[in-house]
Amino acid sequence: MTDLLDGARVMGVDLGPEQAATLLAHLDLVDEWSTRMNLTAIRERSQQLTKHVLDSLSVMPWLRGPRVADVGSGAGFPGIPLAVACPQWQFALVESTGKKCRFLEHVKETLSLGNVEVVQSRAEAYRPAVRFDTVLARAVGPIAEFVGNAGALVAGGGRLLAMKGRYPEDELARKLNGWKVVAVHTLNVPGLDEERHLVELAHSHEKI
Repeated sequence: MTDLLDGARVMGVDLGPEQAATLLAHLDLVDEWSTRMNLTAIRERSQQLTKHVLDSLSVMPWLRGPRVADVGSGAGFPGIPLAVACPQWQFALVESTGKKCRFLEHVKETLSLGNVEVVQSRAEAYRPAVRFDTVLARAVGPIAEFVGNAGALVAGGGRLLAMKGRYPEDELARKLNGWKVVAVHTLNVPGLDEERHLVELAHSHEKI
């Protein structure tokens, strides 16, 4: 737990012991269910903390609330760590695979995450009653594809956030219909040797 609290603090994220315990309990559930389904290839706890939990929390400075959607949530990264760290906001975990949704529902119930909703849908087919202030995705495909699939979920003045590894120069050169790049942020995740970047996008008509 100390590694998690210290790592979060380095990134400017102030977690309490109860929040840290909840994040570790999420990893325990990932481990348990990974014996039956493919949730993660990372089994070592120190690597899980770095590559899943701290990596998820690294985007917090650029989140806009109170409504956030995690597209292609999978095992719940980045949505669940962010929901634990931001209990005052509402998070929708959008996932098309039924068994992964069952896992996410189990996590929500087991960890009593009242600010989490699990949505079984493809992003392009999902039509929420109220759109989101932030829509983000991790390990997302090409940015142009992400914009096309998830752009309709974003409210006016909201943001699309694409979590990437290396600086996605080729992808940023492509046309992003109706969207523009606000900034590409370098993410510094404690203990991670690999590059991480966050592409922040806004509606093209919006003044920045």
